[in-house]
Amino acid sequence: MGKKIATVLTDMFEDVEYTKPAEAFKDAGHEVITIEKEKGKKVTGKNDDVTVTIDEEIDKVNPDDFDALFIPGGFSPDQLRADERFVGFAKHFMDEKKPVLAICHGPQLLITAKTLEGRKATGFKSIQVDMEYAGADVQDEEVVVCKDQLVTSRNPDDIPAFNKESLKLLNK
Repeated sequence: MGKKIATVLTDMFEDVEYTKPAEAFKDAGHEVITIEKEKGKKVTGKNDDVTVTIDEEIDKVNPDDFDALFIPGGFSPDQLRADERFVGFAKHFMDEKKPVLAICHGPQLLITAKTLEGRKATGFKSIQVDMEYAGADVQDEEVVVCKDQLVTSRNPDDIPAFNKESLKLLNK
C-alpha cells in the first residue's frame, strides 16, 4: 500500500529536487502532500520552471497522519526553519523514527530541529560544516542512508540515487 508523504515546501525550492522525487514517489503509488503556511498558495521554484499549489497548511496537519517526510532543497528549507511549526513538524518524524528524505539544503530543517546528532548524513557542500556542528557524521557521497530512516543527498546530480534509496525505504 502506498505511503502518505508530507512534503514541506515554500518559494525558491530547487525545482528538480521537488519534481523528480515527487514524480518517482507518485509513480510508485505513494501520495505526495505539499505543506506550507497557506493552503492553495502557489509557490515557485528558484529556476521559475515549476509552480506548485500547496495542498495543506501547517496549522491544519498532524504529523501522525503521515508515513514519511520529504524536504526538497533550494532556499525553501532555510525559510521554513525560521518557523517553529515546521521545525517541530520535522522533529516529530525524526523522533518517531519515520522515514525522512532530505536533499541538498533540506537537512537545514533537521539542523534547526536538533535531530542530526549521531546520524550519518550528507547535504549540499555549503551546509556540510553546519551539519557537522549539529553532530552529524557527514559523508560526501551521492546518497547516505542512516538507520533505515534518514535518506540524504547533496545536489540535483544525486537525484537518481536519492530516489532509489528513498523508494527502497518507503516500500518496506
